[in-house]
Amino acid sequence: MKRIGVYTSGGDAPGMNAAVRAVVRTAVYHGLSVKGIKRGYEGMIHDDIIDLDRQSVANIIQRGGTFLKTARSKDFMTPEGRKKAYDNLHKNGIDALVCIGGNGSYTGAKIFNEEYGIPCIGLPGTIDNDLYGTDYTIGYDTAINTALDSIDRIRDTAHSHERVFIVEVMGRDSGFIALDVAIAGGAEGALIPEDISDWDKVIKHFNRPGKRKKSFSIIVVAEGDEQGGALILEKRLAELYPDLKIRSTILGHVQRGGSPSARDRILASRLGSEAVKALIEGKTSVTVGIISDEVSYTPFDLAINGKKSVNPAMIELAEILAI
Repeated sequence: MKRIGVYTSGGDAPGMNAAVRAVVRTAVYHGLSVKGIKRGYEGMIHDDIIDLDRQSVANIIQRGGTFLKTARSKDFMTPEGRKKAYDNLHKNGIDALVCIGGNGSYTGAKIFNEEYGIPCIGLPGTIDNDLYGTDYTIGYDTAINTALDSIDRIRDTAHSHERVFIVEVMGRDSGFIALDVAIAGGAEGALIPEDISDWDKVIKHFNRPGKRKKSFSIIVVAEGDEQGGALILEKRLAELYPDLKIRSTILGHVQRGGSPSARDRILASRLGSEAVKALIEGKTSVTVGIISDEVSYTPFDLAINGKKSVNPAMIELAEILAI
């Protein structure tokens, strides 16, 4: 192995640049060269590949998003598209790959490895924190702090106008962001996909006998909650409690942007460096994660199909603190 290709794929996440920087500098430290593949699998197919060295990744650790860009590629889902990608990697002398992304990105790397035998290592890059094989994903810490800052600001208005605010955060299939933000933000409810009784808890909150006198409330909902998003929940709550003044706020993609937190920069740097070491040691078709502060390797199959869920104790904690 002489040259590594690194790319970001799927949704962007704060800390991806820090991970690329760590891959490049660790590779250079060990006498390897690196190519950056722009726009993920789409860049492989269209030969959008650039040289990376120590200087080209300077001054990016603090930047959000991904300077390599990211895209979803329908062509890579076809054998013909993957053949083009392989030919371009071969032309550029790329011997191994580091993929920074989520489940879809892992799936592409797994199939590519099976068809062409190119060693691939995956790094968990998503704000949702829903990838199996790591306690935290790159971008998650920044996302929850961004959402928390917004909720703190919304709370000022909720208090001033004596309103109930329903705040929708990201989390298509998981409630990690919503649950942590609800606890840290002092919310009176958290609606997440993993808790089928969450709506009942919200109703219980408003109906609780002897409920402490409070003129406003914050309810946090994950966008993937089966009860619906903020606008649907606002309508349902208004029908049950017509006297309440209710407003909805959808934070949306603001949670993906911004300078990565210190924790995300350190996590991404650690994982990026470990990915290069894993390739040097001959590992392939695994993801690199951190579990209980120790480096962990998870086969692609398990990382893709394994189920990661929120801690039930955290669900209970949110309910206790909401009284």
